[in-house]
Parts: sequence; C-alpha cells; structure tokens
Amino acid sequence: MAGATVGRGSAERLVLAGTMGPTIHDVHAWRLRLADGHIEIHADPERFRAMDDPTGRSLHLSCGAAIVNLRLAAAQLSHEAVVRLVPDPEHPVLLASIRLAPRRPPTRTERLLYSATMRPFPARGSRSAPPPRHIASSLADVARLEGASLHLRPGGRAVLTTSGDSPAAWLRAGRALQSVLLAATVRGVAASFLYEVVSVPDAHEYTAPGDVPQVLLELAARLPVDRQDERQRHLVRVGQLRDATP
Repeated sequence: MAGATVGRGSAERLVLAGTMGPTIHDVHAWRLRLADGHIEIHADPERFRAMDDPTGRSLHLSCGAAIVNLRLAAAQLSHEAVVRLVPDPEHPVLLASIRLAPRRPPTRTERLLYSATMRPFPARGSRSAPPPRHIASSLADVARLEGASLHLRPGGRAVLTTSGDSPAAWLRAGRALQSVLLAATVRGVAASFLYEVVSVPDAHEYTAPGDVPQVLLELAARLPVDRQDERQRHLVRVGQLRDATP
C-alpha cells in the first residue's frame, strides 16, 4: 500500500494529537518527528526523569497510549496509521514508527473515540455501581485487539496484562490502556487506574504462564454530576495517566 502525502496542516493536527496523549509524572517525555513520510516517536532524554522511571516502563506506557490518539487523528483525515513498534537496544530513543496510508473516511465509532480524546470526565467520587457485565466484557475485547488482556474482577476492578514484560509489551499495554479508557468514555463508564503495579495476589488464578500485570483499573457507571458540584471538581483529560490509589 502506497504511503500518503501529509500536508503541513494535517501533520500539525497529528502532532497535536500526540501531545494530547496521556502523560505519567506530568511530563511529555517524547517527541514526534516527520521523517521520509513516517511519523517517528522518540524518547526525549532531556525531559525523561530516570529517577521517577528507571526502567523506562512509564515512558513506554505513555508513548503507547499516544499512538492510539495519533491513529484516531489519522483516521479523521482518511489515513490509516500503520504502526511499527521498534524498541531497539541499538536505537533506544526510537520507540515507534507510523506510516500513513490512504483509506476510507472514519467510521462513526472512530469519530466518537477521537472526540473522547478531548473530552474531560468527572474525577473520582462521581461513580456508582460497576458497569453491566456485557459492557465490561466489550472493554476486554478492546484490550485484546491491542495485544493485551483485560481480566475482569469482582466489584468493578480489572487487571490489564501482557505476555512478557519487555519494552514492546509496555507499548502494547499503553495502547490497550488508552483504547480501554476511550471506549469506556464512549460507553458511559468511568475508569480510574493505578499504573505502578507491584503485585496482584490472585493473578495466578486467571492469567496464563508468562502474563504480567501492567495496570489495575476500576470501572463504574457514572452518576449525574450537579452543576455546582461539577464546578468544584477537578476535571482531567481522558487518558491522562495518574495514580488512582484510593
């Protein structure tokens, strides 16, 4: 499939989508670069806080999530984003390469998901019971399409896992996390999460050998938020990675 020519306006829109991606430690520790018809995602050593993220795991999670935003933005321009994950020990700052190819206009679902990347959602505390089982199961299907698994647990909790625990796995986990968050927003589900997973006591009961927990989530149906109460809440952008510890 031939690559698509991207004009300056379209390129700026795609770059903007990447900068709107989720962040960990409130730092966009990556840069987007146009190179030979590709968009490359590079880690930015000058902004990367090794003290906060010594292995680079959080950085890869963030970049993986940003890829989802870029893919959705490309769809709005009738481009298909062909993503190649390229974590390479010899080129440690190059994390992914995205080639744009011509395609049909975006679907309704892609338009809704793209809109969700710019939509704030109520902060923790405005939630009720866990979402219906069929909706939670649909979120597990979303994670599976990104190469990860979302295991539903009692009480609206879920565990996002990957096969292995490599930089490539972290990128997949970031893509799955962002896709789940956006899909949850479209389905009227609120989600909070904890990305610093230390251990999951019962993980062996529902995971296969080699599966590694990457993110813990809480899923719940939203409650209507009173206008005055809404003004008092701090609204955060969909997909913004933050510690969701109670």
